[in-house]
Amino acid sequence: MERLEVMLMPANFSSVVGEFMISNIPKYCSNLVKNQYHNGHPDLIPAGMFPKNSVQHSHVGIEVKASRYQSAWQGHNPEDTWLMVFVFDSNRPSDTVQGIQPKPFRFIKVVGASLIKNDWSFSGRSEISRRTITASVTKSGYQKMMSNWIYKISNLP
Repeated sequence: MERLEVMLMPANFSSVVGEFMISNIPKYCSNLVKNQYHNGHPDLIPAGMFPKNSVQHSHVGIEVKASRYQSAWQGHNPEDTWLMVFVFDSNRPSDTVQGIQPKPFRFIKVVGASLIKNDWSFSGRSEISRRTITASVTKSGYQKMMSNWIYKISNLP
């Protein structure tokens, strides 16, 4: 059986990594729970703040993303939110065809900060696009995130 990171489309694998973190952080931080609202925002909310730990949208909590990329992180809306990004290194589906050998999955860094609307650039989409609308973290947002790193491997600047 192929390894999960090689079998899944890259965006799907990033989503799995993010969901893994969202489901596991509350085990070690009892003040947070996974938002039980389907596609609710943010992903992690204060325990007991909302009925059934479920809220469609709130400015209170932490949005979680996982990415292979060390910058240029994206979300769906430019908004004021706490953002936590888990940057990882792993194989990709194209590695098999290119003859790249399996390598261990590892986290490169974890960063988090309170971003405001101005820390996002709204990308939208064209009328003919079928892509989901996106917003990208700007340079100011990136600088906030990097100045508030939580974990990083030792050989990163």
